[in-house]
Amino acid sequence: MKVLVIIPAYNEEENILDVCHNLDNLNKEKEYDLDYIVINDGSIDDTKNILEKNKINHINLVHNLGIGGCVQTGYLYALKNNYDIAIQVDGDNQHDVSYIKDLVMPIINGECSMCIGSRYISDLSEFKSTKLRQLGIKFLSLVLKITTKVKIYDMTSGFRAVNKDIIAIFAHDYPNDYPEPETLVTVIKRGYQVKEIPVKMRERLHGKSSITPLKSIYYMLKVSYAMVVRSILERKHR
Repeated sequence: MKVLVIIPAYNEEENILDVCHNLDNLNKEKEYDLDYIVINDGSIDDTKNILEKNKINHINLVHNLGIGGCVQTGYLYALKNNYDIAIQVDGDNQHDVSYIKDLVMPIINGECSMCIGSRYISDLSEFKSTKLRQLGIKFLSLVLKITTKVKIYDMTSGFRAVNKDIIAIFAHDYPNDYPEPETLVTVIKRGYQVKEIPVKMRERLHGKSSITPLKSIYYMLKVSYAMVVRSILERKHR
């Protein structure tokens, strides 16, 4: 079974080597190999030079496409190279890659087509994000429940694994801005099973998140609207 880790990165010069080294160490410890690729989203810091100097498998995007275009590039790569499972791991080193096996096993066992690493279904993760973002995530969870009748707790988690069917969907159709909640609507509306598992996440040590408190409010409203529209479009798709 071919498994690919997709690592979107924008200005992650202080974090990206740690993420890749953690994956290298994981490969040394376990029974199957993980391939990984860094999608450098037009970084203006030293990310590109670090990737090239350390001979890390990567794609350099000429312009900054944003998280949607960046991640979709990874799914296009996964589709073209016939991977069975793709896993998203953020380039900021907040995701603990030791949970990758827990993410992929439900897919391998046929329990689901997408598995999400969640901070909110147990007390395993001490890091939960800011109170404002937690409130926004709960609201988005409610919107998802209304539109799909499915409850997902960690709506914005970028730590997730998908099977071959979802790789094909995401390679051809992936939202541009803050795509995790909207893609959940697509996957669920098309009849695929989604599962959450508890994981630990770390607080960002270097750099800063692009999501400010004001952007959080804008994001919640914009994504809620996008989820409703996506739900209507997927109804027509079926």
